[in-house]
Amino acid sequence: MFYRKYVFGDVPGGTVRADDLYSPEKGFGFVVERNRREQERLRLPELNSAFDTVYWYQGEELSRVEEDCNGCFLDSDREIAALEPAAAFQGEHRRIPLCFKADVPRQGNYRVTVTIRGAEPMEDVMIFTGRRRLGYRGTAGGPVGAGSGADTVGAGVRSGLETELGNAAGGPVGAGSGADTVGIVRQSDLGTEAGIAGTGECHSPEVAGSAEKAGTEEFVYTMSVNVCDIIPRGQTQVYTDKSLDIAVLARRPRISRIEVEELDCPTVFIAGDSTVTDQGAEYPYAPGTSYSGWGQMISGYLNREVAVSNHAHSGLTTASFRDEGHYGIVQQYIRSGDYLLIQFAHNDQKLESLKAEEGYRANLLRYIGECRERGVFPILVTPLARNTWKGNDGSYNDLLEEYAAVCIRIGQQENLPVVDLHRRSMDFIVKTGLEASKSYFFPGDYTHGNDYGAYLMAGMVAEEISRVCGKREEREYRFLAECVTGGFGEWAAAERIVPLTKPEKYENVPNPEEVQALSDIENPSQPADRVSALDMVIRTARFFPTNVYNDMFTDVVGHEWYAGTVECAYQNGMIDPGLVEDGRFFPLRPVTLEEFLVFAVNGYKSRRALPDNGTAAAEPGAGAETVKDPAERFRVYDGKCREFARPYVRAACGLGLLPLDGSAVLDRVLTRGEAVELCRKLGI
Repeated sequence: MFYRKYVFGDVPGGTVRADDLYSPEKGFGFVVERNRREQERLRLPELNSAFDTVYWYQGEELSRVEEDCNGCFLDSDREIAALEPAAAFQGEHRRIPLCFKADVPRQGNYRVTVTIRGAEPMEDVMIFTGRRRLGYRGTAGGPVGAGSGADTVGAGVRSGLETELGNAAGGPVGAGSGADTVGIVRQSDLGTEAGIAGTGECHSPEVAGSAEKAGTEEFVYTMSVNVCDIIPRGQTQVYTDKSLDIAVLARRPRISRIEVEELDCPTVFIAGDSTVTDQGAEYPYAPGTSYSGWGQMISGYLNREVAVSNHAHSGLTTASFRDEGHYGIVQQYIRSGDYLLIQFAHNDQKLESLKAEEGYRANLLRYIGECRERGVFPILVTPLARNTWKGNDGSYNDLLEEYAAVCIRIGQQENLPVVDLHRRSMDFIVKTGLEASKSYFFPGDYTHGNDYGAYLMAGMVAEEISRVCGKREEREYRFLAECVTGGFGEWAAAERIVPLTKPEKYENVPNPEEVQALSDIENPSQPADRVSALDMVIRTARFFPTNVYNDMFTDVVGHEWYAGTVECAYQNGMIDPGLVEDGRFFPLRPVTLEEFLVFAVNGYKSRRALPDNGTAAAEPGAGAETVKDPAERFRVYDGKCREFARPYVRAACGLGLLPLDGSAVLDRVLTRGEAVELCRKLGI
């Protein structure tokens, strides 16, 4: 069985020094901005710790790793303070992660023990593993139980931690926890073996003595981590992954030792969409402004007797999870006795072929049957509720009710455990209210959680697993229920969640991913409909669909998935009255080039002034007569479009969206791929 120990810092027998950067040839080392720029694989979030600098800092060196006799560290607070005036970082306290990467011989599960030694405790510590899956949150090196989270017990789930916690580094946590090895050990109580602990690690007896006198303490924490292949976002091929990633965040994050040991334990595989996936995070990091799926937080509620392998991805449906190859990876590595958690619906509901009682239901039943044939234990998870409300009466707007109901019925029909996350999350949102619930979603978003929200929802999933699977006859389901822990206690959302804004001195740094969000558009050769076109323009203009719908069109009702998109477009003046007939918008009607140009020009105007070249479009519905005479070359389509659309078409010419020879056919239906290209040309 594979075992390897990495000892950090300026110590006898140390294997990792501050200047050891990861490369495939070396097989281990830190991941910082420099080697991330130099190595293509390190630029793919799924193949490193899933942390990367916000784009305007990508030319900077933020991760300055240092070392001493207690390990390697970086001074996050100092580096952030040097970037900008303190006022520039509003809201939450931001962090720079200390990221370490080590190769392992094969895909599978590993027991990973992280040791942090220092004279003072590190507060507000987070340890993420793999693709930013939560491993630990709390305090490292302080008095036992001081916010460590490891001794936080969920009611009826975990007990007895106080009996053994802190008695020995690397020993059992407590009776019945089966959880994470955690302990706080004073350095003076440890041996002097080089590379493990004790004053013998320091070159200087004076340094060693002062550290011991200062009461240096050692924090030890053990996690189960899965290493598995992946199809990264935007890619179509499977990328082999045989490396382990550890990221530590704190005011001054430190690593003293990492031990990696091959582990034979059941794996919890996860299939799902963007509300479940391992989301990357930009740094300087703050939980409230980082996208997160509950699948990357569920590891914080499971003990080390199981490992999590999350294969959920943004945009996936019950069909595309299979068709795009993600399920193939699961099938390759899943074994008898493993588990498969399945949560879809957010994208299924957008497709006619995946209606709740039709394609969606059939696909779920197929997954269930295939799992059972292989001795795998499937668990359905009803879709996470959105923070969506009706603007006319202020009531909650349940967009996923019928899909959740199908999961419940399948569970009854197939005698299968169902985690009703939809009900649990909806109850929380309704009780908390529209405004307060926003703190648990990414700013401006009503579907995707931030780290606070994902951790909260993962806790709901864990509690339901404990409740539902604990009653099952199958020993394997009961075992999984017993693996549920209380997590790391409450993680309350910050009072102020403020997204990062680009400083003036970086104003000319282009965003390389400005319209990358459109790169995942499915079926580019298929016709685009009006609501899909609006969605593309909204994303290009960096808006989010709203979570309130005011029933302004008779054919767009609040329970439709696209109601928030239409509301956002309406509020930002993208829908000209010329596109509305008798109060109807016809959201699923194929969009013509002319209609798309109306959306696109209005989207441009919502963010920037139109160029001063005589192409200014009229206010929606105002008519061409309100536009000052443009240059003659922008009038080439005047006789080829409807009157209300003339100012928009002229503006589109001025923005370079149309050829100036009059050759474009404005009444033809636009494909989804063509709509993406026009969005790219907008350059908002």
